[in-house]
This record gives sequence, C-alpha cells and structure tokens, in this order.
Amino acid sequence: MLLRQNDEPDLWPTLFRELRHSAFHLEVQDVYHVPSEDERLQKFLRGEPAPFTAVPWHDLIRETVARGVSIGRVRVITVPHSDYQRWLLSVTRYNQEAGEDIRYVPRHLAEQVPPDDWWLMDDERVAYNLVDGSGGPAGIAVTSDPRVVGYCREVRERLWKLAIPYEEYARR
Repeated sequence: MLLRQNDEPDLWPTLFRELRHSAFHLEVQDVYHVPSEDERLQKFLRGEPAPFTAVPWHDLIRETVARGVSIGRVRVITVPHSDYQRWLLSVTRYNQEAGEDIRYVPRHLAEQVPPDDWWLMDDERVAYNLVDGSGGPAGIAVTSDPRVVGYCREVRERLWKLAIPYEEYARR
C-alpha cells in the first residue's frame, strides 16, 4: 500500500496520468471540508453570485479524457441535501463539461455503501481519499490488493445501475 500525506507532493496528477482506460470515483460523504472550496461555498450560502473559477482539477480531467480515459463518479447523498451538497449540485456542470460522467444515488436507495470515498483506477487499483477528524483532506492510500479491487468493482456496478445522471437529478 502506498500512503501519501497532504504535506507531500500531490499524487493525484501522477495517478491520473498513469491511467490507461478508466477511473471511477465513489463519494459517500454529505459534507467535505476542502479549504480551496470554502470561499465559493460561503458565497453560495449567502446567495451571492459565484462566478466560475477554473480549478486545476478541470484541466487534469480534460487532459485525461483527451487521452481516451473514461471518468465516472457516483455521489451517494442524503435527502434532503446538506448545504454542501446543494452547492456541489450548483457547480457540478463544470466537472461534466471537463469530461466527468457524474451520477447521483439517494442514500435511502443505495442500501449498504462503504464508509470511505475512493477511486477505482483501470480496474486494477484503488486510491482512498483520506480525511482528518474535521473531514478535511489528509492524503491518499493506494492499493492493488485484488480483494479490495474486486469489492470496489462490485460496489461500482451495483451503484452505477441505480445512479441518476447529473442533468436529470439536478432537474428534480
């Protein structure tokens, strides 16, 4: 297992540049505490217009998709939505425009879900998003253990069948 703490160089660009065919992200938290999102989230909560701000993530996604890699994401969310999830719904179109296929599953329909967020990469390894006690990013743990990878594939297949595409979900 490879473990990378947040005070080390960012591993995400390296992981994405190594992808050959697919990446799938499972998100299961209703609230995330990402320092780079704080200002935009606070503006949204105050009802202020929050113009689009380009983020490096979108560039990485565009670059990855341009190489022919598919990127999917399922967000398992509680209804009614948390403030964070309401904001996220309002900005998800930018991730979609960058090339991600993002879908939603209401938590009450998802049955059992893992407690942690992760990326399944090329169906060969899993990168866990580590969080600290306050829910903020704390690093990455990567494994290619076939049992973990197999479990994550099963979760992806089950939830993808239930998932509602972003455009449809946002209209509801």
